[in-house]
Amino acid sequence: MQIPKRRVNIGGESFEVPDFKKIFGGGYKLLIFIVLIIWMLSGIYFVGPDEQGVVRRFGKLTRVATSGINYHIPYPFEVVNKPKVTAVKRAEIGFRTIDPGPPARYRSVDRESLMLTGNLNIIDIDLIVQFKIRDAVQYLFNVRDVEETLHKASEAALRQVIGKHDIDEALTVGKFEIQEETMKLVQELMNKYETGILVVNVQLQDVHPPQEVAPDFKDVASAKEDREKKINEAMGYRNDVIPKARGQAEKMVLEAEGYAARRIAQSEGDAKNFINIYREYSKAKDVTRKRMFLETMEQILPGVNKYILTGEGTINLLPLAGSEILKSGK
Repeated sequence: MQIPKRRVNIGGESFEVPDFKKIFGGGYKLLIFIVLIIWMLSGIYFVGPDEQGVVRRFGKLTRVATSGINYHIPYPFEVVNKPKVTAVKRAEIGFRTIDPGPPARYRSVDRESLMLTGNLNIIDIDLIVQFKIRDAVQYLFNVRDVEETLHKASEAALRQVIGKHDIDEALTVGKFEIQEETMKLVQELMNKYETGILVVNVQLQDVHPPQEVAPDFKDVASAKEDREKKINEAMGYRNDVIPKARGQAEKMVLEAEGYAARRIAQSEGDAKNFINIYREYSKAKDVTRKRMFLETMEQILPGVNKYILTGEGTINLLPLAGSEILKSGK
């Protein structure tokens, strides 16, 4: 079936166009009206709670729509972009995800992951940068390819940070510090470029020496672990022995001080006793002398053998044990 056509002049040139009057008869106006209604309705759009509606008129920004049902002049006059501003995306530095799995499969990108540390050692690092859109207008209009820019900036920032740290820090205790410094530097670059990106998190995925020298690094790490083990054992022995020695020394000092205090107190008591005895002796020398003699003999005689002579002119000696006394029978 042939479509009826008619000729029209546009700019001095003749063109053949479909003759809607012949095709639809008198109803072509109704058709045009229906098409116009459909075209006007195509301007209705919905902005989700996690989105921002950016309206462009002939490519130029006109407004930013809020969440809910909105309307714009239909294409080709106005176009709406609705980037998700709450969705967290990620950029992979040093590797690419081939299959999210499970199990996940990755492909290493050596030209991104290999870099020099501050002590001129080569290290292989994989990094993930998580980000989201903070400003939809900046994200859409200021940079041609924001995610590629973020990728390049993250790689550059990581190289700069790693260049300030030794390889031991990157492999062990310095990972958190490296992540924080890299995140701060990437965010500064994104703000400088006005990309509208907010860096949410930076995480080191895998940090290891190049495969060619990995066994040597393992040997070095084992040696360092052995050294730390020996140091810890020595410190443990030191912490065990020194407190005991200090305790014993303190004990001996306290015992010596106690002994000295006892001896001094005893000497002072003996001196006071002697002075008191001397004072009494000075008052009655004969009586005091006799009393002291008797007291001394009471202490000495019970522990010695005694011999008593009995009878006048007797030459026999009788041993007496203890304090027994044999009296004369005259």
